[in-house]
Amino acid sequence: MLLQPKLNLRVSQRQVLTPGLVQMVSVLALNKLELKEMINAEVVENPVLEEIEDSSETLEELDAREGEWELSAEQQMAESEREEKDPFDEIDMGEYFQEYLDPGFRVAGPSFEEIDSPSFENFLSRPGTLTDHLLWQLSSMSLRAELRAACEVIVGNLEDNGYLLATNAELAALDENGDASEALMAEARGVVQSLDPLGVGAADLRECLLLQIGAGLAQLPAAVANSSEEEVTQDEAQLRRGQMELAATIVREHLPLLQKRDLRELARLLHVTQEETGEAIQLIRSLDPRPGLRYNQPETRLIEPDVAFVRRGDDWVVVMNEEDLPALRLNANYRRMLRQKDADREVKEYVKERYRSAIQLLRNIEQRKNTIVRTCESIVRRQLDFLERGVDALRPMMIKEVAEEIGVHPSTVSRAVANKYVHTPQGVYELRFFFSEGVNGPEGGDLPLMLLKKKVRKLIEDEDARKPLTDDALAGELQRQGIQVTRRTVAKYREEMNIPSTHQRRRRD
Repeated sequence: MLLQPKLNLRVSQRQVLTPGLVQMVSVLALNKLELKEMINAEVVENPVLEEIEDSSETLEELDAREGEWELSAEQQMAESEREEKDPFDEIDMGEYFQEYLDPGFRVAGPSFEEIDSPSFENFLSRPGTLTDHLLWQLSSMSLRAELRAACEVIVGNLEDNGYLLATNAELAALDENGDASEALMAEARGVVQSLDPLGVGAADLRECLLLQIGAGLAQLPAAVANSSEEEVTQDEAQLRRGQMELAATIVREHLPLLQKRDLRELARLLHVTQEETGEAIQLIRSLDPRPGLRYNQPETRLIEPDVAFVRRGDDWVVVMNEEDLPALRLNANYRRMLRQKDADREVKEYVKERYRSAIQLLRNIEQRKNTIVRTCESIVRRQLDFLERGVDALRPMMIKEVAEEIGVHPSTVSRAVANKYVHTPQGVYELRFFFSEGVNGPEGGDLPLMLLKKKVRKLIEDEDARKPLTDDALAGELQRQGIQVTRRTVAKYREEMNIPSTHQRRRRD
């Protein structure tokens, strides 16, 4: 069969995102700090863009500066008329010989130079982490080479909380040379678990707590030996040892009952009094279940509000925070280059393309500002009670409602409020904070889910620990306050707030 080429005409529709549209979407989602970084990068890349310097002067400042210029000119003329001095006459010969020829001790006089600047060793480029702390301890220990390498493998595989979830076989398989064995990894695990903080390198919560209790038991003989009052210390040490051993038994064999706070059942199984059980549990509470977090603290996040809700008279206005944002303009020299007839064609095309890119960026920045202002103005109109009275007066509000009011797509509003903060009389909040669903509240009005969760948490905090409220009881109490919720809704939001169930919250004396 002979194949012949044919021409077919087909009409279709499809969405194509132009580079300008892609940039507009990305610019809208940036907060102030990210926008500043992006503008600085564009200024470096695009020669047509330039930053406007804050060099505007008043007439008084200009007159004063012209007077300074005239005065400096007169001084220069006067100095030029003076006779030139020999530089050798400027040398203080006495101080010269004192500085370089006197080998004896001399008291620091006026010529003594004191350097007050701190040493660069005092500066840290980043905060220390758990890995840095453990490797520093390993560097001070005398270990054979293969054991040290195995310890470094373990340290590199620790979780942020200090736990080691990998098995010895999995750790041995990570060795690049293939020389590590499970026995070597088990030995290295023991070395890491002996380091500070206590409990690091544990596989789970039970092992983490047992490591800390075991270290406390091992330190008791040393505490007795270093004490001057041996008899008193012996009694205290014996009592302390009994509490630690009881605490170790609870953690090792009855951890589920400990999580349920069932003191009565624990005392019955351990054949001790509830008072002794309570003292052992108090000791367990003093331990650190996540020892690695004290060194792996999250870095402080810098927040700078993008907008502010300010009251002026009886009205609330939206003010954009444009402080420190570079003010841009187009370079006029390149525009004159385009008008030159003798300019190279390739140069002209490059300048034209850079001009298009710069104009598109300026338009997108202005469009971002307008969209954020319009969105915030809609928020202000809907949240006047919040601005006046605080969080308890917050009203439920959906992104779709604001989008319909300002005439844009909901995704545009979502990008406009993403990662942006607002300064209000009630504090600094994320713009997304104002958007939340609502439930049927008292007097037929809607109640934001945030306030519903707050009420659920407050009811649980005020409950009797011996008779905690069930989800049905919480739903009934909220319904008596006029909030129409079901037990399933209460249970859902209780779990989202990481609040234990009724059975786990009950305290058994």
